[in-house]
Amino acid sequence: MSAASSDAADAASKRPFESSLADPSPPSKLQRSSQPDILPAEKLESAGDGGGTVGAESEAMGGARISRAQRYLVAVEYAGTRFSGSQQQPDKRTVVGVLEEAFQKFIGQPVSVFCSSRTDSGVHALSNVCHVDVERISKRKPGEVLPPHDPGVVKRAVNHFLHKNEGDIMVTDVRCVAPDFHARYKALERTYHYRLLCGPERPSIFEKNSAWHITEDLNIQAMKKACNILVGHHDFSSFRAIGCQAKSPVKTLDELTITEVFPFMFFPSSLERSEMESPDGSLVYLGASLMGSSGEGSDNSSTTSAKSVSENGQEFGKRLRHRCFVVTARAQSFLYHQVRLMVGLLKVVGTGDRTTADVEKILDAKTVTAAPPMAPACGLYLANVKYDPIV
Repeated sequence: MSAASSDAADAASKRPFESSLADPSPPSKLQRSSQPDILPAEKLESAGDGGGTVGAESEAMGGARISRAQRYLVAVEYAGTRFSGSQQQPDKRTVVGVLEEAFQKFIGQPVSVFCSSRTDSGVHALSNVCHVDVERISKRKPGEVLPPHDPGVVKRAVNHFLHKNEGDIMVTDVRCVAPDFHARYKALERTYHYRLLCGPERPSIFEKNSAWHITEDLNIQAMKKACNILVGHHDFSSFRAIGCQAKSPVKTLDELTITEVFPFMFFPSSLERSEMESPDGSLVYLGASLMGSSGEGSDNSSTTSAKSVSENGQEFGKRLRHRCFVVTARAQSFLYHQVRLMVGLLKVVGTGDRTTADVEKILDAKTVTAAPPMAPACGLYLANVKYDPIV
């Protein structure tokens, strides 16, 4: 490679990506290595709470590396509302499909993206992780392989094209990894969060498709006891949806907790601000709960005239605030729909329709027909996928 082209590559890595940097050459099928990496049979199982059906053969090909290509590990966040899940499906908008399209526009060649965890339609991700092989071919000398793109260039370039799409998916991190690194099979654990909004009124439009709205009050202490029953090494057949590809329903659930948190759209009153701010202006929280069981905020600092107050005493134009709870589930891997089925059970325990004794009976039943309906997809978030330290 000439000094001029080398200088140009260095300059590209230091400036924001422009569409003119994309390879204008027509797409061509990349040469793949003839022998794919061999993956243990026991690895071919569901790695996420939800997702489509993918055959063992196609998953095994995810370990096959394109000759002379750099493998990148890519972290992405997305709002799952307008996606038909993460896995590629014909004539459907999917996370993998959108990512592959953005990468092809960047490098001018088709690529295959493999996700660490499958997510269903409507399920969100704070951080899902994928790997992809990219071979950088010279535009001036076809067939000449150039040094790999810097991860920062890959991140900016792919985001450039993603933002031209619906704007509901973004690359948050990119790392260079070894040729045999597999985003799915190298994962040590996965963490999911599930958001619950509790209150009698409809949630704000800003919370649409971001949480499960429950109108009844929830008994959080009973839900915590139910969580403790489910944590550990169990046969989770009662929380395994039809279509699960895992060879065994036995899993180790390392964490299942429920915690009250601030609502996403939280604008504190003057009293709440005084309780939350330290003398230096940093955020602290000293109160036990800012909401009552009805979801009403504890704003006692405002004064209103009689004309601005409605019949129930609520200030005119001011909505009741919902309580927000987050269920956290952490394990190396999950069965298909396991998290949503567990949250569905926790909900009916919280409303009093089931007891903690019922939780043990459902777990021991070892059939999904014993479990109550699963929670909707809109409240589920893939939060984190953990790996050994990546150099």
